[in-house]
Order: sequence, then structure tokens, then C-alpha cells
Amino acid sequence: MTEVREDLEAFAAGLFDGFFRADQRRWGQAYVRGLLLDGRRKSVEPMAARLGEDGNRQALAHFITSSPWDPAHVRARLAWRMHEAIDPEALIIDDTGFLKDGDASACVSRQYTGTAGKVTNCQVGVSLHLARDHASAAVNWRLFLPASWDPASAEADADKVARRTRCGIPARVGHMEKWQLALDMIDETRSWGIDVPLVVADAGYGDAAAFRLGLEERDLPYAVGVSGRHTAHRADARPVQPAYAGTGRPPHVRYPEPAQTMKELVVAAGKAAARPVSWREGSRPGKGRSGFKRMYSRFVALRVRPAGRGIRKIADDPELPERWLLAEWPAGESEPVQFWLSNLPSGMPLATLVRLAKLRWRIDHDYREMKQALGLAHFEGRTWNGWHHHVTLVSAAHAFCTLQRLTRDPKDTALV
Repeated sequence: MTEVREDLEAFAAGLFDGFFRADQRRWGQAYVRGLLLDGRRKSVEPMAARLGEDGNRQALAHFITSSPWDPAHVRARLAWRMHEAIDPEALIIDDTGFLKDGDASACVSRQYTGTAGKVTNCQVGVSLHLARDHASAAVNWRLFLPASWDPASAEADADKVARRTRCGIPARVGHMEKWQLALDMIDETRSWGIDVPLVVADAGYGDAAAFRLGLEERDLPYAVGVSGRHTAHRADARPVQPAYAGTGRPPHVRYPEPAQTMKELVVAAGKAAARPVSWREGSRPGKGRSGFKRMYSRFVALRVRPAGRGIRKIADDPELPERWLLAEWPAGESEPVQFWLSNLPSGMPLATLVRLAKLRWRIDHDYREMKQALGLAHFEGRTWNGWHHHVTLVSAAHAFCTLQRLTRDPKDTALV
């Protein structure tokens, strides 16, 4: 326990070294330690009761809600530390819901969240995680501001716009789609000097052609989920130049055959094209090397040319770019059940393509740990800064647990 406490002090000192005030460094470390201590609620009052000499409820509440420290500085230091420890294969983007009973918290609205699996009253946070198979860490966050909170939006709600000042939402913050917030986080994370070997996201992001185009314009590799309804041409399809009658504008180069849906392309390839792939060990007991059952399914990988608006990069080449279409088609299913698009190299082995596309499971693991053990959704404040402060320090607490797992026996990591 003493060694773990010393590790935490050294870890927190690195995160909060940029704070000029000693009291901010003290309460930052105390808040992270409070999140790590056993207890069902991780809001300020119950944490203060467990923190002993650091259990100053007023000081903790001021630090998390009102103190003017920039969470980006802590996130950058956290990203540097975890990039070194994890050596990530990918950045993973996703979002999670923070369920709310009332309507006073910043950006709360009736909106869909996968946390509840329905439209409900909640906040939604978009997060960026560094990840590889054995470890991951959330290092950046954005709080999604619905259009109803944006005075410049046609969907603005007068009551919510009026609450912006009380919630401390900066005037510059307006409504942005979640995929745009994701690109903004990627840009910020890269500005910290963090390499982006690959971007992984589910169909909530991959379905946005503008998101994929944004990654292409940044020359970033990606493997993102998509819906089977999106369209593409086969890789061997070639555009043609229609005959020009000599009057008016010359016709655009076009593909002679209509694009097919992703699902249609995979079904046309046939179930016989599916190959078995095992990509990681799961959590259920089995015959894997660690005693757990291997994750296994069957996959079809095709080279295609995605079609639709916003697909083509700005270039003189009339051909649509060639990309991977990966589909999971389990042996017991009559049709494929999941699809991904990727701009990884054409010679990529199927097993590697599957493992990287499936790496998104790490973000579910992170959300589960941060919510169940570290109080991610327990913040009771209502302000914009308070929310960003809280999720940043929960990420720090989770990163500390990850570092302990990487270097210590799990039985030796308890703080109490």
C-alpha cells in the first residue's frame, strides 16, 4: 500500500507540475486519490469523507468546479505518459452518455445515447483513447453541445440558451457534430506531439463521409465501422467519359454501372469468401494460452471504391479511391452482420485487418472501468469547466490503474 501511494504521488506530481499554485497541486492529487479509494459514490462529499486529512469538501468542490486550471494541460501530460507506457497502435474515438434527472447541467438534453440504448435526458461526452490489445487510456474529451443550446442554431431553445451563462459555457462554443469534435480532438492530440498510427471508430463516426474525408485530408490511416447501406463500386470498376455532343458543358466522367450497397457487394462475394479469424482472447474461460476463450468469427475482405457525396478527395484523378471493405459473416448467420471501411494498405493480412478494426473493444472496457469503479458519471456539478475537470481527473485515475496493472501484480494495487 505504501509503494502504491508513493507511485500515485509521483504520477500526480508529473500531471500537475504545470500548476503554479501549491494548493492546486495538492487538491488535484487528493481528488485523484479520492476517485481511487473504495466507495460507491465518487462525488465530492462522499470522497471528502474518505480522504482523511485531505477531506476538505469545500476545497475539493472549488478545485473541481471553479478553479481556473486548463484541463488540456493535464490531458497533454497524461497523453505523453500513457503514449510512452502503452505504445499505442491506434487512437479510438467514441462517446458515452451521462444520465441526468434535471435540466440544469451544461449541455443536458433529450438525446440518444448508447449508454441507455434510447433517447433520454443526458449529457454526451466524446472521448479519444490511446490503445493497443493489452492496454488503453482516455486522454482527451469534448462535451457535446446540442443544437438546442446554441443561440446561432435554428433549433435553439430559449430556456437552454439562457442557462449557458449559469453553466459557464464559453460564448465561442457552438453546436458541432460529434465527428467534428473527434477531428478537433485528433488535431489537438497531434499538436501535443502524439503520433496517430491509426484511427478506429464505430459506425456512429464512420457513417459520416465528412469524418472519413477529414481523416484522408490529414493523411491518417483508419478502420471505421459503417452501415451496410452505404454504396461502393468494385475495385476493378473503371469510369468512362460519355460522348460530348459539342454544346453545353462536357459531361462528367462517371462509372457505367450503378454503385451497390456494401452489403450487396459482400453477399455477391458469397459466404464461401468468408475466412475464419481469431483476433484476441476474451473474458470467458476457455483453451486460450491465458485460460480464456479466443474471440473467433468469419470475415470477408474486399477491395472497393466507396461512392456517394463527399467521398472523392480533391484531385484530378477521375477514379474513386480504392479502400478495404471488411465484413463479419459468422458461420451461423445468413448474411453479414457488421461492416468496416479502411484505407490501410492493400497488402494488409486479413488477420491484422480484423484485429485492428476490432480494437474498438478497448473503449468499452475503459468506459466500464471509469463508470463502475472511478465515478465517471458521478459528477454533481452543473458547469462546463466542472464537467471537463472531472472527466480529466477520472481519466488520470484510470491511467494510474492501467500503469499499475502494467507494472505490478493486481493484488498489490489497492490504495486502502
